[in-house]
Parts: sequence; structure tokens; C-alpha cells
Amino acid sequence: FINQDVKLTAALLALSLAAPVSPGLLSIAPVAAQESEATSLTPAQAEAATNLLLSAIENNDAAAVHNKLADSIKNSVSVEAVQKRLDSDLAISSSRVVKVGSGYSDTTVEALITTAEGDLPVLLILDEEGKLLAWKIGGKDIPIEATAQRFTEELAAGRWVQARSRLQIDFQKELAPGDLERKWTKLTKLSGGFRNVKDAVVASQGGEQQLVLVCVEFGKATTNLFVIFDDQGRIINVDISRDFV
Repeated sequence: FINQDVKLTAALLALSLAAPVSPGLLSIAPVAAQESEATSLTPAQAEAATNLLLSAIENNDAAAVHNKLADSIKNSVSVEAVQKRLDSDLAISSSRVVKVGSGYSDTTVEALITTAEGDLPVLLILDEEGKLLAWKIGGKDIPIEATAQRFTEELAAGRWVQARSRLQIDFQKELAPGDLERKWTKLTKLSGGFRNVKDAVVASQGGEQQLVLVCVEFGKATTNLFVIFDDQGRIINVDISRDFV
């Protein structure tokens, strides 16, 4: 599942892991095209939900934005963290939805915002209830810990094709959806069943290889999924567990 050279690098990096780092706010890799049925959220519902979100962002209203977060995000992100994110972004004078794309379990909405620096593209990802899972403004980098956590959540939900689509293309050639299913199923069975993805922590960042540890809680154990990225933020290797080669 992971080559020995990369595993050695990951192990050495893990030894230098500092105190837990709070995950970045609401930044996630865009969902690639799926081979499964679309979300139940209609394009009209997605557009309406997005307009409410954009209005809250435009008004710098952290409480309103926080209220529109998906429960899985809301439980780990404070209103203060949302306010900090809003304060760090450019002031918005207007906004409009450009395109709505329905995915497997979520919806990707493309929008444009007008700022003092001109129009900027915005990407928002909504869950099936129209709640916000992620947003990305302009060309800002997407934190690798958010990508790793989402990938792990897809494994836990059995979305093998969707999880595999996040892998760098050469790695996809080596790892079929069935391989993901077999390894994850073995881990969950022997570990007492999946319970929760607790958090994602960057162990190494900025080099040719970047490492994120995703802490996963099972019935009998809590283990870390090693997700290794290249310098472009693409997943190039994954180690579910050293005992599941």
C-alpha cells in the first residue's frame, strides 16, 4: 500500500510531530467527477443556499456563516474561527452564482465575488442539505490536512471511487477501488468497527513530500492514516496501517 522509502520518510517525520495543529477553516479539494448517482440536493436548492451563504460572507456575519455549516464542520469550528477567516478575506461588494454541479454526495457551486481588486472566483461545496462543507476564494491553496480528512471520511463511508479520484493519477493506476475497499474493510473489522474521524494533523509541510496524519477512532483502537502529498498537494501514497500491507 505504501512503498518502503516513503514509509521510512513518513516514520521519521512522525517522530518530529509537534503538538496538534488546528485544521484550516473550510478549505478542501474540489470533488472530481463521479461514477455514482447525483446528490439529492437540486441545483435550485443549491443556488438558493449559496446565495444565503454569499450574503452572510458579504456582510461579514460569522454567526450566520457558522449556522450554515454542515454539522460535521460546525462541531469543530468556532464562530470566532469563522470570523477570523472572514476578516482575512477581501471585502465583498457583490456576488453571483455562475455554475452548479451536482456530485455524488455533495454539490460544487462556482460563483464570482466583486472586491476592490476586481472579480474573484469562489468555489463552495455543499452537503445534501445545502450546508457548507468547504469554500475556496480565488487561487488560495487548499490545506492538505482538509484534503486528507475528506479522503478518509470517504473511505469510512465506502465511497471507494470518490476516494480514489483524489489520488495523483499515477497512484490511481497502482491502486484500484477494490484495493481501498479490501484494506479499509480489513482494518475496520479487526479494529472493532469504525467510529469517527477525529482530526487531521500536518506532520511535515512545504517539501517534496508532505505528510498528514489522520486520527481515526475505532471500537478497539485509535490509529493514524498516513496520507502523503507531493509538493503540489496531490496524494501520492497512503498507508492505512503498517499492519495492512
